[in-house]
Amino acid sequence: QLQLVESGGGLVQPGGSLRLSCAASGSILSIYAMGWYRQAPGKQREWAAGITRGGTTNYADSVKGRFTISRDNAKNTVYLQMNSLKPEDTAVYYCNRAYDTSRWDWGQGTQVTVSS
Repeated sequence: QLQLVESGGGLVQPGGSLRLSCAASGSILSIYAMGWYRQAPGKQREWAAGITRGGTTNYADSVKGRFTISRDNAKNTVYLQMNSLKPEDTAVYYCNRAYDTSRWDWGQGTQVTVSS
């Protein structure tokens, strides 16, 4: 069964940066459009960024210009570079398929906390 594993979260001050990674068993990530999602305390999970198989990227308005999604198909890994972090970026971050209605089982996510 496919298992998504997110990593790279942590505690960072406002204005700081983090790089998240998403890996999965097998070589399956390379054949799907992928996305990063996040869920803040007391809120629903929301889409933050997506990348197609060909590398075209899209971002939610709230992260545009600050976050960069990328993929390394050879390493079967998807990344999220987060710069100029704000307290409102505090959330658990998840990766999963994007741009279609199907999702794999969600992983544990990685906690990002932006606080001084």
